[in-house]
Amino acid sequence: MTTGLALALALVLVMTLGPTKDQQSQADAGPLPMAPRLPAPKDAGPTPAVPAPSPEQLQQQPWMHKLAPGEKPPQFVLFSFDGAVSKQHWDKVLPIAREKKAHVTGLLSGVYMLADQDKMQYQPPAGLKRGVSDISFGGSKQDIAARIGYLNQVIDEGHEIGTHYNGHFCSGGTQPSVDKWDSKAWNEELAQFKQIVDRARAAGFKLADGAVRGGRTPCLEGNWDHAFPAMAANGLAYDTSKVALGVQWPSVQNGLYEFPMPEVRVPALGRQVVMMDFNLWYALNGARDEPHRATEFAQIVFDTYKSVHQAALNGNRAPLVIGNHFNEWNGSAFSNAMEQFLAYVCDKPETVCATYTEVIQWMQLQDPAVLDQLRRMPAARN
Repeated sequence: MTTGLALALALVLVMTLGPTKDQQSQADAGPLPMAPRLPAPKDAGPTPAVPAPSPEQLQQQPWMHKLAPGEKPPQFVLFSFDGAVSKQHWDKVLPIAREKKAHVTGLLSGVYMLADQDKMQYQPPAGLKRGVSDISFGGSKQDIAARIGYLNQVIDEGHEIGTHYNGHFCSGGTQPSVDKWDSKAWNEELAQFKQIVDRARAAGFKLADGAVRGGRTPCLEGNWDHAFPAMAANGLAYDTSKVALGVQWPSVQNGLYEFPMPEVRVPALGRQVVMMDFNLWYALNGARDEPHRATEFAQIVFDTYKSVHQAALNGNRAPLVIGNHFNEWNGSAFSNAMEQFLAYVCDKPETVCATYTEVIQWMQLQDPAVLDQLRRMPAARN
């Protein structure tokens, strides 16, 4: 990671766009600063647990078993989408996932489940005014009802819904932003997310109580010594906000599994970039809209994904986090690359496209000594 690029990304103003009333095509589109790589705390905290796989799940997922001596783990690939409410993009992702027997994770921004007329129901933390959000609310009551319908399909098909919290308060926007929040503020934000989901559940949302087991913070920001204890106290089992050099196995930090975003080499650029769609766009051309270069950018991103997958498959087999938004940036270059890679990788030999909860379930089946050995392996570098 270069200091110049990190500073440039950290100084970019928040441009997060909420869902439009018609298609929610660029939901939760915002810059993600290149967060610093942080070591695991000395006090890892208790190992979080999720429900064990059901007999039906074990039958449908033959890879869900304890490794035999000498057996390699599957190469997990974790597709995750911040915001997660664009029907236009779910309509593209779901058929591919269905065909490839893949599961993905949508990280839901809570305010997208509140109609504009109900925005005063949201009380942001840290002294922010009621009804304030740096992304838009969810449109009309009819929009919310339609959104509940298609997100229920997402859940019915075995995909996971996590949290992207609510108001998306990044360091370049409304203050105090998430990087300044203490544990009290994170507790308040999570309580608001639960209240919003509970209201949506009363309106027919199938997201079960306790099914939200983790998430990603806005702009990958947060004071983790404050954020993680609050997340664990609210029943979360994982986070996927920190950045690690290369692809690394999840470790337990302050009572949560941390699935880090990998910083990888982009072969076409010959430099390291956090493998998140906005960071890739910024590295390619400063996040300028050049839709005539969409095919070029999509190929560069797809080739990067392939390169990193191969490095992990041939290396430590650590879960590969593919972080994205549902967006149409630069002529949909990044969404197209993600969809192409989803179709390409999920039925490759020894590769499993799974949710975060499914990977944790798999880890719970393993001998702790085996997991320790995997974590000690060098990070996969492409």
